[in-house]
Amino acid sequence: MPRGSEARSKTLKLLETLRWSYKPGDEEVWMLAEVAKLNKLYLAYLRAVKGVLEGELLREEARYRWFMRNVAEVVNVLKGLNYALYKFRKPVEHVSVDLDILIDRRDVSRAVQALVSQGFKVVIEEPYTVTLMRRGFIVDLYTEPSFAWVVYMDGGRLLGGHVEEVEVNGVQARVLTKEAEVVVAAAHAVYKEHVVLLMDCLVAWSWMDKKACGIAADKGVEEALEALVQVCSLARTGAIETPYKLKPHTLAKALFNKFVKDPVFRATVMNMAKYMVATRSAGSKVLTRLTRKSY
Repeated sequence: MPRGSEARSKTLKLLETLRWSYKPGDEEVWMLAEVAKLNKLYLAYLRAVKGVLEGELLREEARYRWFMRNVAEVVNVLKGLNYALYKFRKPVEHVSVDLDILIDRRDVSRAVQALVSQGFKVVIEEPYTVTLMRRGFIVDLYTEPSFAWVVYMDGGRLLGGHVEEVEVNGVQARVLTKEAEVVVAAAHAVYKEHVVLLMDCLVAWSWMDKKACGIAADKGVEEALEALVQVCSLARTGAIETPYKLKPHTLAKALFNKFVKDPVFRATVMNMAKYMVATRSAGSKVLTRLTRKSY
């Protein structure tokens, strides 16, 4: 183990492990595994430590293959529709808890019908989201990036100018560009989750450029991108741990400026009250959001 390793943050040790420049000792392999899980980097971490956690790696690789097979099936079903896999592209392979898809509101009904014909069932219908599930695999169809029925980005404009086709598990899929994914990661972390993961930082470090900054400015989420960059800079030096919960003053400033500058965000903020009334679990969700370590 390198000298002085005890003084480094868990986040920095995890980052260095992923980069093959640090080898966790026997006593910290499982500790860093938990940190990796919280940061959505479990598969990448298990691959980095190789045979140390072989059983875990085999299980996670199987989960990844299962997830990607389902993704390919969904993509095939959505051929011909105006959609993009959303929050999907990452610099490292990982197993997500669900598949997020941004879709043109005019294609929502067709998408739902196509998925239902393949055995999916609608489990939640909300103003900007439809959630479907099949044998434990969850698909979230978003017409707008939103939380509690509050819109924080324009889904139509993302679909209109920031989509490309790539191969996903052997099939052609429509995805957001890498630069757009940086912006989406920042907006999602700041406005919706209020938590920054090391995975978010890897997205920013890998694909952040002038084009991403331009997209953020055009979509009115430049403050979220600035907040993400600041947090990730601290994480890179080991000054903070990730997941990192945004400080109340940082979050308040970001939301206030969003309210002032973004007419759509401002117009839909009142929907939050409707959400609280209409959703039975809204109270517990708010409490969970305030106390959780990750998402």
